[in-house]
Amino acid sequence: MTTAYTVKEALGHDDRDACFAVRREVFVEEQGVPQAIEYDTYDETAVHVLAVRADGLPLGTGRLLHGADAVGKTGDASVGSLGRLAVSKAARGLGVGAALVRAIEDAARERGLDAVDLHAQTHALGFYERLGYEAYGPEFPDADMPHRAMRKAL
Repeated sequence: MTTAYTVKEALGHDDRDACFAVRREVFVEEQGVPQAIEYDTYDETAVHVLAVRADGLPLGTGRLLHGADAVGKTGDASVGSLGRLAVSKAARGLGVGAALVRAIEDAARERGLDAVDLHAQTHALGFYERLGYEAYGPEFPDADMPHRAMRKAL
C-alpha cells in the first residue's frame, strides 16, 4: 500500500500541535515515556518537521536542535541534534521516517551545520545506519530504554 504524504517544516500552532500529537501517540502512549519528560524547553526553539497525509492526517515528526541548544547536546556549534523522531503506527513501512530524517538533514544544511548527531534507541540502529549514521560511544539509558549516540557528516 502506498500513501501520499508530504514532509514540511512545521510552522504555526496547528503544525506544532500535530507534531506533539504524533509524539504523544508514539512515545507517551505506545512506549510509556512519561509526558513530563517528553516535552521540554527545546521545543520552543527547535526546527520541527512534520509528515502529513494528503487528507491532513499527521503521520510523523522529528526535530532539529541547532545553535546554543545543540551545543548542550553535541558539544559543538557546528553539529545539530536530531531528536524526537516518531512515526505513527499506521504509517510505518511507508518511508516516512527516512523522509523526515532527510528533511532534518536539509534543515541542518540550510543552517550551515557540518554534521547531525542523534541518540537512537538501540532497536533503531539499523534504520539510522542505512541512512549513513555511525554509532559511537557506549550504550546508555534514556527514558529507561537503551540508546546509542550516532553521527552523520553532511
